[in-house]
Amino acid sequence: MILNGVLFDLDGTLGDHDGSVEAALGAWLPSIGVPASAENRALWEEITERHLAAWRRREIGYAEQRRRRLRDFLPLVGVSYQEPTLDTIFSGYLAFYDTGYQAYDDAAAAVAGAVEAGLAVAVLTNGSAAQQRGKLARMGLSSIASVFTPDDLGVAKPDPDAFRIACSRWGIEPGSVLSVGDNHAFDVLAARTAGLRAVHLDRTGTGPASEAHRISTLRELATYL
Repeated sequence: MILNGVLFDLDGTLGDHDGSVEAALGAWLPSIGVPASAENRALWEEITERHLAAWRRREIGYAEQRRRRLRDFLPLVGVSYQEPTLDTIFSGYLAFYDTGYQAYDDAAAAVAGAVEAGLAVAVLTNGSAAQQRGKLARMGLSSIASVFTPDDLGVAKPDPDAFRIACSRWGIEPGSVLSVGDNHAFDVLAARTAGLRAVHLDRTGTGPASEAHRISTLRELATYL
């Protein structure tokens, strides 16, 4: 089947999420009186993933997963809080994260290359619609009109239905869509289960080495278009 579209992941694929988290924690933790130590950063990441997983399963809302992260994290680092202040406290972290969010240096050219090849381009991302669209705008990629999030779809990756519903709303058959992302389970295996083609963006070289369709930079994506 001919290729008609490229479905990009956002965080870790087009944009440097990990770098943004690292920079945000380095600024935010001291602002609330907490050392930006490796231990505290690792604790934040562990707690974050636990509650994001619950949100991906649609057990809680997006704002609630943020509050739960703080409810778990703040007592462990010795910070007292009042329940009504949780959203304000999180907004401090989020401001550092959002303002520091940057595109990878290979992102814009990869998107442009897909468009120049005559392909439709969209983003499927596990994040809130408003925040993810804001990231794309700051990255200079607001020309990507089709942005699919769990807010819109009612389901999150790695559920294959996220891909199926996105392709249905996009109006492109799954078999003619290439999924590109850094998370092998979420962006590759789940996409293939939904009937898409997929390539793993392995920026860190951590594999899996058994993956036949693996690239280390988006500059290599042209070979799949």
